[in-house]
Order: sequence, then C-alpha cells, then structure tokens
Amino acid sequence: MKSPLLSLPGAVPAEGRDEGVAAHYGDLFREQRDLAAGTGLVDLSNRGVITVSGADRLSWLHLLLTQHVSDLPAGHATEALVLSAHGHIEHALYLVDDGATVWAHVEPGTQQELLGYLESMKFFYRVEIADRSEDIAVVHLPAGSIAEVPEGVVVRETAYGRDLFLPAEQLAEFAAAHGPVAGLLAYEALRIEGHRPRLGLETDHRTIPHELGWIGGAVHLEKGCYRGQETVARVHNLGKPPRRLVFLHLDGSEVLLPGHGTPVRLAADGEEGRQLGFITSSARHHELGPIALALVKRNVPVDAELMAGDTAAAQEVVVEP
Repeated sequence: MKSPLLSLPGAVPAEGRDEGVAAHYGDLFREQRDLAAGTGLVDLSNRGVITVSGADRLSWLHLLLTQHVSDLPAGHATEALVLSAHGHIEHALYLVDDGATVWAHVEPGTQQELLGYLESMKFFYRVEIADRSEDIAVVHLPAGSIAEVPEGVVVRETAYGRDLFLPAEQLAEFAAAHGPVAGLLAYEALRIEGHRPRLGLETDHRTIPHELGWIGGAVHLEKGCYRGQETVARVHNLGKPPRRLVFLHLDGSEVLLPGHGTPVRLAADGEEGRQLGFITSSARHHELGPIALALVKRNVPVDAELMAGDTAAAQEVVVEP
C-alpha cells in the first residue's frame, strides 16, 4: 500500500523491501538530526501488522516465540523471534500487549508467511489472529519526542522511541500535526549506529540469534518449549556462533556505499583475499560519516583492518568472538 505521505514535497520513494514509503524528503542529514534531537516522526506504514487476541494469547505465544511472554505486563514492549527447527531466524516481531490484544509489527511482506505459521499452530487454543496491515499504519516517534498520541492508539515504547499502531486514515493528519517527517534512510542510519539488526538484512537462511546479539533482547535463555530452542541452548552452553556482527566505519573518500552482500576481506590480503563476511546494511550518518554493519567469521581478529569491496573499513565489536 502506497503511503499518503509520499505526496509531501520532496518525497523520494524507497525501493526494494521498503517500497511504499519515502526514502527521504530531500534533506537526509537534517532528517537524521531531527530524529536524534527527538523531533519529527518516521512513516513505517509499509510494515506488516498482526494482532493476537483471546484468553490464551500470551500462554500460546509463549510456546512459539523465543521471548518469555506468558506473563507479559500490559504496555511492556519486547522483541521476539520465530526460529526454524534448526534454530535459524525466520521472523522477528516487535510487540506489545494492551491488556486484551497483542500487537506486533514485522518486516514488510513477511506477515502472510508468519500468519500462515501461527494459524497452523492454533489447535485448541482460544486465540484469534488478524492481519491489520491494511488498516493500521506504524509510525515511529524518536526518543524524547513530546508528540501527543491520539486516544486509543496502542503504543510500543522502547529506549529508541515509540512505535504507534495508528489507524491508517489518521496518518496524514497526524504527520501534519507532528512533523517534520523523516524518511527511511535517516531511520536506518540511526538503526545502524545503534547496532540493531534487521531481519532480511542482517540475517540470511542460516543466521542464528547469537550471531547478531539477539540473545537477551529477543531470546530468553530461561525458557524452552519453542521451535529451535535446542540449537539456542547448545550454542550458548557448549559452542560458539560461527559468525559475529560488527560495526564498520567506512572510508569517507569513497563516493558509493558498499551495498548489502558486498564481500568483506582483510585489508592486508587485498581484493583478491578470501572473503570473511559480507556487508548487511550501510548508511551515511550525519556525524559518523559512512557506516555499516557486517557479518564476519567469528575468528576474524577484532583489531583487523578490513575491506568492504574496495572500501577501507575499521571495525567495532558488536558481538564478542
């Protein structure tokens, strides 16, 4: 669904997975600075929204998700994953319970597959699952924002800001009252700066939670009974993940950013060296310059100078080797 905010002056549509909302509104760094200062908002209305209601909603989700949600307090935001039987990440949910219904937003285009899985696991549980992606628009307010939330709107509040589950018909009016609006590129730059992984960018078909630092934040280690739990426990107690997430400061003299999938190698080995990982996300930050996240082999030295394609990169540890 195309966002009405794409009609705002200067709006440039995002492409690929973020199609349907604006990449920016003409001034990327100003938009970043606004968000960092706690002003403005981000249109995330392309994200999937699902709800789970019914008396058994929390106890049922507790059996399926990596997070401990059986006694989740109303209004308390959390993150959770759905894993494969082998412990690989399949879905990431950003959720909150309002006392009667669990609200979750997920990556654009992933909600139908997730809903299919949830429906297949209902059995005799008293739960009702709904796709609200068409009538609910997710809006992000940065930390420090004093924007007034309309009555009745569900809010998911974290250290990074508030995610609003706003009726879609209110999106344009809300943005006009609480702008300026920032695009996805500004939001992504701050996400990368915060080392926050994103499904489909920081993950591939074999990613496990330990590699991205999702243990604790999205995976509770003192619960079991969910698909993939055996792998989580085994790696945590007996092994080490094969890869680790790193934050990269990129050479600012390069015109182009290394895109998703760009090979990462040791700088000492040059462009012909063995690939040790790949770029997952990259952005231009208003203070840090060009930055990126990458997945590299666990045994890459933490002080090694790297090359992302033909761009020099200095790493910061996100996940300890």
